[in-house]
Amino acid sequence: MREHVLGLQKGRGMKGLVLASASPRRKALLEEVGYRFAVVAPPLAEPDLPDGLDASRRAEALAYFKARAVLEAGLEGPVLGAETVVAVAGRVIGKPADEAEARTMLRMLSGTRHEVITGIALLWASGRRLIGHETTFVTMREISAAEVDEYIASREWVGKAGAYAIQETADRFVVRVEGSFSNVVGLPLELLRRLLGEPGSDGRAC
Repeated sequence: MREHVLGLQKGRGMKGLVLASASPRRKALLEEVGYRFAVVAPPLAEPDLPDGLDASRRAEALAYFKARAVLEAGLEGPVLGAETVVAVAGRVIGKPADEAEARTMLRMLSGTRHEVITGIALLWASGRRLIGHETTFVTMREISAAEVDEYIASREWVGKAGAYAIQETADRFVVRVEGSFSNVVGLPLELLRRLLGEPGSDGRAC
C-alpha cells in the first residue's frame, strides 16, 4: 500500500488512501493534485436503490456502496468511493447502457441547464464515515442531430454520466459551468479537501 503524501496541509500524510473506482478520470484528478494512492475497483455491480431517492442521495448512496465493498476486502482505509449522476427536469440520469440510451440522454440534455452531482464517501475500518456531495450546474447549447450522431460514433459517451465527457470533445456543447469543474469530470476535489482537512465539516454521519 502506498502512502498519501500531499494533502490539504503539507506533512499531514494519510496512510492507506484507496480509490474505490476503476475510473481513469478520477485517478487522473487525484494524481494531478499530488495524491499518491492505491486503486481497487469495487467487486460488485451497482445495487438497486429504493425509488424516490433524489439525485444527491442516490449519488451518495452509490459512492458509499462502492467504498464499503472495497473496505470489506480487509483494508484499514480511508477508502474513497465516488459516483456521478446528472439531473434534468427532475429526472436522474446515470450512465448509458448502449448507443440508443446515450442518444436519448444527449437529446434530453440538449439546450438545458442541468445539474451534475457527485457523491463521495470516505470510510475507515474503525467505522468512521464521511459522506457528502457536490453540485455543479452545466448549461448546454442546442445540439444538432448530426452532432449527436458524430458524438455517438466517437464512443466518448461510454461509462459517462449523462453520456458526455466535458474534459474531452463534449466541451464544445457546453456554454457555461457554474461550480466545480472537477465535479463534472467525476470527482469534486474541493469537497474532498474539506472532508480530509476538517473531518465532519462537509459530510454527513451515517
